[in-house]
Amino acid sequence: MAPVCSRPPALRWERGRKHLPRPRGPAGKGVAGPPPPQTSLPWQVASSDPDWASYTLGVFICLSCSGIHRNIPHVSKVKSVRLDTWEDVQVEFMASRGNAIARATFESRVPPFYYRPSASDCPLLREQWIRAKYERQEFAHPERQEPYSAGYREGFLWKRGRDNGQFLSRKFVLTEREGALKYFNRSDAKEPKAVMKIEHLNATFQPAKIGHPHGLQVTYLKDNSTRNIFVYHEDGKEMVDWFNALRAARFHYLQVAFPGASNADLVPKLSRNYLQEGYMEKTGPKTEGFRKRWFTMDDRRLMYFKDPLDAFARGEVFIGSRESGYTVLDGLPPSTQGHHWPHGITIVTPERRFLLACETESEQRAWMEALQKVVDRPMLPQEYAVEAHFKHKP
Repeated sequence: MAPVCSRPPALRWERGRKHLPRPRGPAGKGVAGPPPPQTSLPWQVASSDPDWASYTLGVFICLSCSGIHRNIPHVSKVKSVRLDTWEDVQVEFMASRGNAIARATFESRVPPFYYRPSASDCPLLREQWIRAKYERQEFAHPERQEPYSAGYREGFLWKRGRDNGQFLSRKFVLTEREGALKYFNRSDAKEPKAVMKIEHLNATFQPAKIGHPHGLQVTYLKDNSTRNIFVYHEDGKEMVDWFNALRAARFHYLQVAFPGASNADLVPKLSRNYLQEGYMEKTGPKTEGFRKRWFTMDDRRLMYFKDPLDAFARGEVFIGSRESGYTVLDGLPPSTQGHHWPHGITIVTPERRFLLACETESEQRAWMEALQKVVDRPMLPQEYAVEAHFKHKP
């Protein structure tokens, strides 16, 4: 996707009506000069068709953003660049502003750990980024960032029960000083039900999987196995504040752990989305029978679950690099029997082969691509220690 141009466009006249021409992108669309970097966009989303504009903020926006802007009419009023008529004063204001100036005004103090959403992120993250920037002006007034910058946060979230699947209100406490996120089964409990170390914690929004638009999946290591918890809050701002508070805690932990690392090195490590998720069939080492399982590709860990909302994986497979003897093959060995889905994948590790099957060809291609990217990536020194743990797992 090409970035939009942030320069004020020239005016054009058409049948006596004044319009605002779209900022034009590359690929034969009449660029007057080199396109600006992606950071000129209103919220880091590259788009070749910024057909909308906020004439009160002076920024060009995409269709998706325009819907969010319409929900804050006391701050932002939206018009179509192509279809609506523009008053002289509105055109002059757009010409005097633009995305770059708005960014300098409303994004001057964004904390390095604060998550900047992309076009593929869930609606909640995109909405709260726009509200934080324009409505609450948190990034122009750092004192308004206290909910996720203070180093300590506590509150109640709806948490899914491990065994019964019911969501119950639970008290959560995040403390950077202890490097941990805790939750308590009762508000007056003295001891936490679980302690999740910031060192091994990850959080990612999963609204479709959890069945709530504010659903967040938190993972951590318990006894060297991945443990999932699923939470949400009815207030979208509260949930995104929790998410960014977790990222802040991770950021400050990593600053201490890697004192010479730059922000650019640390920020990608604060939280991660899964490389791929979905159902596949698998067979175990001692049986020919294939069973349907939910698979999650989390960096080099390929995990499978009986149900997508299980607390623990039924199994985990470490996916190393090609140099270490790992390969991903299209299809299954000719003698393979018992699978119902026709599109096979064979994962070869130094110890054994894992046989998987996808229902559709497009799903197989997506899994092959995700697995191949991991195999093609050289292993880091710390990943060899993780691999060794998998080899010695009982």
